[in-house]
Amino acid sequence: MRKYAPADFTKVDLTGDFWRERLETVLTRTIPSQYKKLGSEGILESLDLKDPPPPLRIPRNHMGFTTQFFWDSDIGKWIEAAAYALSHRRDAAIEAQIDEIVDKLEAGQCEDGYLNFWYVGHEFDKRWTNLRDRHELYNCGHLLEGAIAYFQATGRRKMLDVMERYLDHIRATFGTEAGKKRGYPGHQEIEIALVKLYHLTGEKKHLDLAAYFIDERGRQPHYFDIEAVERGDDPKAYVFGSHEYSQSHMPVREQTKVVGHAVRAMYMYAAMADLAADLEDPDLKKACETLWSDVTTTRMYVTGGFGPSASNEGFTTDYDLPNDTAYAETCASVAMIFWAQRMLNLDLDGQYGDMLELALFNGALSGLSRDGEHYFYENKLESDGSHQRWEWHPCPCCTMNVSRLVASVGGYFYSTGEDLIAVHLYGGNHAELDVSGRKVALTETSNFPWSGEINLSVDPESPGQFTVKLRIPEWAKGATASVNGNPVEIPANLDKGYLAITRDWSKGDIITLDLPMTPERIYANPKVRMDLDRVTLRRGPLVYCLEQIDNPDAPITLLALPRDATVSVEDRLDLFDGIVVLKAEGKAMRTDDWTGTLYRTTPPEESTKTLTAVPYYLWANREPGPMTVWIREH
Repeated sequence: MRKYAPADFTKVDLTGDFWRERLETVLTRTIPSQYKKLGSEGILESLDLKDPPPPLRIPRNHMGFTTQFFWDSDIGKWIEAAAYALSHRRDAAIEAQIDEIVDKLEAGQCEDGYLNFWYVGHEFDKRWTNLRDRHELYNCGHLLEGAIAYFQATGRRKMLDVMERYLDHIRATFGTEAGKKRGYPGHQEIEIALVKLYHLTGEKKHLDLAAYFIDERGRQPHYFDIEAVERGDDPKAYVFGSHEYSQSHMPVREQTKVVGHAVRAMYMYAAMADLAADLEDPDLKKACETLWSDVTTTRMYVTGGFGPSASNEGFTTDYDLPNDTAYAETCASVAMIFWAQRMLNLDLDGQYGDMLELALFNGALSGLSRDGEHYFYENKLESDGSHQRWEWHPCPCCTMNVSRLVASVGGYFYSTGEDLIAVHLYGGNHAELDVSGRKVALTETSNFPWSGEINLSVDPESPGQFTVKLRIPEWAKGATASVNGNPVEIPANLDKGYLAITRDWSKGDIITLDLPMTPERIYANPKVRMDLDRVTLRRGPLVYCLEQIDNPDAPITLLALPRDATVSVEDRLDLFDGIVVLKAEGKAMRTDDWTGTLYRTTPPEESTKTLTAVPYYLWANREPGPMTVWIREH
């Protein structure tokens, strides 16, 4: 069922200004600064296993919870991001930092293979007693992804050997066989890592363990209730009330609604899509499609953000999408990108490519500042100016999640199949791909996402027939295409949102695409009560917003965009090394004649104001101030 495989990101060289700038920032600023923070915040020190253990950096809360439980995962994600950086160019200093960490991982591993620095250092007798809350398997998953990435970047397998010993311990501990615990992760993630390890090694035992964790989830009697009783807790006193929080309320194949913690959900769905492909499991594929439809039609922000609620870091009810209290965790959009890519591997359908692009350019990229050293955990769609980027967080998951995404973003541009290349994303790049044994070089030249004019050079090592499929984004109304100057009719050759061009290709063939980027007004379903009588603007893949700094003459809450106003495009080379802003003649409610008055029988008077909108992902990179994605319309 796995028809397509994503391109190895190391085979895709980013040459366009947009992604090259983001990648260079992550390589030169983000990853080094994150290492410093891991040190100054005590996370690296946790690997030293001091006796007695030092006082907690992050004290337990009233539920006995501290985010220090998860520190192993932060180390794993940093190693993964740093290894991706090494895949672009080797760096002896970074390699030495990783090797020092790996030595400590090896030294801290128990004789039976167990590896978790919280439990080894603080409460060894309680290991594997609280899968629901303590994230042992989640931590393992991120360390495993780091080990795989480091091996692929350097050929060094010491960390991979450590993690494979840990997996042997996990396999001996969990399963359906007599004497084993029938447990599974409270926070899904290890399943994705296990599938990656299966692809690396070809050993099916890793795929089988991932399948066990997915298949066992939600079975009755409920494992999390069993372990709660065994450790002396009352399952009914669970702070989140329901196992919907961890998507373990029922077996995954029976789930039809996206519920609970948003990041856990997206990681699980990504793993389900992986398993559906590798195990040729149509029931898992159907479950993924059902859940996809639910989240994208009832529970998704226009920016590709997910999860409106801070209380559960996740989902509430259909159409509940508040703007000023939006949670929309960066990690959730990153995880959606993982899921979307895997759905593309199952079925080359443009809806998945469109979502991958939306979440990438908006929901995820907004989580990283222009300077590469400040972050958003929550990505609100409206702010009074108090929501600002931070240098670090007590739970720094989003920091390394966004850096590992950007460091490997080239791997999301292309997929290959039998005699086929699929192009999912655009932006200047050069790729070297293998298509059914034939080497094909691709060189894409464009100023995407600021312009939709794209030239793609297709250079096979020898002439031959294969298919190139190019995603025609949903927003690209009236797109045109040609090969070597000869027009290609798009509607007649469109397959699920992809333009299919099958021909005998030879060196020097050029595909030209024109993807119109006309500014569009986007409206929410009327059931989204927060967005009634409001509109947002989109151009190409980018959602736009109003920031107070660009609209200084009136508070942005008093601004409105008339329905008949023309929205124009303006190049601003003075902003962020050159971007495109949107302009329109709007209205602003006057307040100067309301002094001393709270209510009156006549509406506010209005004045004309020019509205300036900037791409959402760039907001909060200048002076603090109010922002809104949704604008009043009348």
